[in-house]
Amino acid sequence: MSQTELFYALSLLQVQGVGDIMAKKLINQCGTAENIFKEKAANLLKIDGVGSSIIYNLKEKTIFDKATAEIKFIEQENIEVLFYKDELYPNKLKHCFDSPLLLFQSGNVNLQNKKIISIVGTRQITSYGSAFCKNLLEDLAPLNPIIVSGFAYGVDIFAHQVAMDLGLQTIGILAHGLNQTYPKNHKKYVSKMEQNGGFLTEFWSTSNPEKENFVKRNRIVAGMSEATIVIESAEKGGSLITANLANDYNRDVFAVPGRTTDKWSQGCNHLIKTQRANLLSSAADIVYFLNWDIKNKESNSIQKQLFVSLEPDEQKIYDYLVLHGKQTLDLIALECEFPIFKIASTLLNMELKGVIRPLPGKSFEAI
Repeated sequence: MSQTELFYALSLLQVQGVGDIMAKKLINQCGTAENIFKEKAANLLKIDGVGSSIIYNLKEKTIFDKATAEIKFIEQENIEVLFYKDELYPNKLKHCFDSPLLLFQSGNVNLQNKKIISIVGTRQITSYGSAFCKNLLEDLAPLNPIIVSGFAYGVDIFAHQVAMDLGLQTIGILAHGLNQTYPKNHKKYVSKMEQNGGFLTEFWSTSNPEKENFVKRNRIVAGMSEATIVIESAEKGGSLITANLANDYNRDVFAVPGRTTDKWSQGCNHLIKTQRANLLSSAADIVYFLNWDIKNKESNSIQKQLFVSLEPDEQKIYDYLVLHGKQTLDLIALECEFPIFKIASTLLNMELKGVIRPLPGKSFEAI
């Protein structure tokens, strides 16, 4: 994105009456943000939603002053700006109708990996939630997913920390500008996160962490990810908003079930009960529902061994596949008399041991 186009895109976002949806509509009609300010009023008025007030506000001189000031901040802090048509802009978010026109990025973010998942939940994470989150990411680590969250207290920062400990890229989506850290005592995590991941925000350096910004932030968390995972949540909360947004964007949603008497499991249980989320019991559920293939890698290759130690259930499945050849997951569960939730976990362990391989159509065969 050229400096000139960035200037006009920033200016456009300062026009009263123009939000992300209208800004993208205007750019699509006029070709560039610069062309919008040079287009004749009569032509702009032909665009659906554009009225005389927007035409008038496009001429407001203060919008250009604000854009100039923000560009100065961007240059001083070495911030990367992602335009919604850029190749580096989060691909899945790009297809959300209300995605931000611009994203501001710091750190070493690389979104080329398609395995991007969001982890959200209560700010009052319990030992149950933290243990589940840790085990989940440890099991998913060989697949090298990108972990996205909101950098808030509780589940958010715990997921970021575990991801960093495992060497996974992790990205915090902020509800304010990149000139500050919120919560302030999370500043100690910033440097390490930016080494392998970093931060994304749609908010300018003049934006503070206002309440309404967190709701807007949640649509980025949900929209840029392949799936949203709710670890723990009360009956109401921001993580449920994120889950609902993910459903609206046609993304997969997972929720960790808990006891009916646990306050911080009420939201998750309700999502599952109302079929707004898949029940999440292990990493195998993620692999199964998202149809992730486990492929060999040089550093973490899964090689067949001459004498592999199999559990009795694994041996039963292996013998069945050797005898019958390629079979679907559902048929394996039926013939070997295993519930689906158990078969998915068992098959994942067998893949990691290198005795079976996944095939298209959620089928498996013995190696």
